[in-house]
Amino acid sequence: MPSPDEQTVTRTGFPRWATFVLIGLGAGLLSGLFGVGGGTVIVPALVAFAAFDRRMAAGTSLLAIVPTSIVGFLTYGLAGHVSVLTAAILAVGTVIGAQLGTWLLARLSQQVLRWAFVAFVLFVAVQLFFTVPVRGGEVEMTAPLVAGLVGLGLATGVLSGLLGVGGGVVVVPAMILLFGYSDLLAKGTSLLMMIPTAISGTIGNLRRKNLDVRAGLFVGLGACVTVTLGSRLAALLDPQVANWLFIAFLVFLMLKTLQDIVKARRSAAPGA
Repeated sequence: MPSPDEQTVTRTGFPRWATFVLIGLGAGLLSGLFGVGGGTVIVPALVAFAAFDRRMAAGTSLLAIVPTSIVGFLTYGLAGHVSVLTAAILAVGTVIGAQLGTWLLARLSQQVLRWAFVAFVLFVAVQLFFTVPVRGGEVEMTAPLVAGLVGLGLATGVLSGLLGVGGGVVVVPAMILLFGYSDLLAKGTSLLMMIPTAISGTIGNLRRKNLDVRAGLFVGLGACVTVTLGSRLAALLDPQVANWLFIAFLVFLMLKTLQDIVKARRSAAPGA
């Protein structure tokens, strides 16, 4: 017999567990397609459809990203599109940065988090606009590249813990644009890098009670179902087409978050 929480209907009209799984299905598809953890879908979807505040949504998202990234990494890895060394270097910075991000998460207001999410999405969209992905090619591991990857990992970890994203939306375009990685190699490596990042951030959120464990597991379960499909679509799509699709999605997310900011201001206004 379902628990009271499972019987509760969300804004979608479905039981809570079904809503979480549906969110996961969408997140998993984008995770495989773009090499992201899915937080750009999970966080706003939990806020919009399951009445989560952004802080709880961000923490729950990181938990869901763990199984999603594992399945996605395995799919890309079987096709030879993963650099384990690059992922390890990135992880050095992301694990440390994720702890700083979750520390900030517990101390910032909802409005500050919304504006941070808008700035983050805008930055990524602009970065992708100027990115021209390529297929094939190899990257030589040099000292400047290692230093750059560590720095990128640190910045990504902070954003991961703060905004509940796996970091792929920063890492993938940066690897392509700044370091010359092919788009498929960047996506597969990003998913591997996200595993320790998401685990580290989830541990921090557990300590600070910033996540709903059951919701995160249901979302992660749904994402595991579709992440392989997304990764196979990534190999079929023209890389530039995939970039434009992702930019359009990010613009939609940014507009939705700006709408939430306006609503919150009106609600807080005197006499509202």
